[in-house]
Amino acid sequence: MTQETPSPAADRFDDDDYPAYTMGRAAEMIGATPGFLRAVGDARLITPLRSEGGHRRYSRYQLRIAARARELVDGGTPIEAACRIVILEDQLEEALRLNEELRRSTAESGGAAGS
Repeated sequence: MTQETPSPAADRFDDDDYPAYTMGRAAEMIGATPGFLRAVGDARLITPLRSEGGHRRYSRYQLRIAARARELVDGGTPIEAACRIVILEDQLEEALRLNEELRRSTAESGGAAGS
């Protein structure tokens, strides 16, 4: 029996940053309208990539970000404010991740120096 290797195309669909979804499909997936996706793009929350034909394509990461903005808007937050909140949440998450990496790195090097 021959072993099957995943095709490069299949690998791309596992990539959170691969722009796999059309605007219509992306809107359907997050329970929004194409107009909502255009609005969060205009607010610079997400920037979809463009196909060779100029059509917007969204990644899973971008859809998670847009879905969070949709939750806030559905709760009554104006779209511009929702986009800013999501950006700040994303920045905070990244800062916390970097701080944790720094703590681990410091603890590892401090533990080795103390031996």
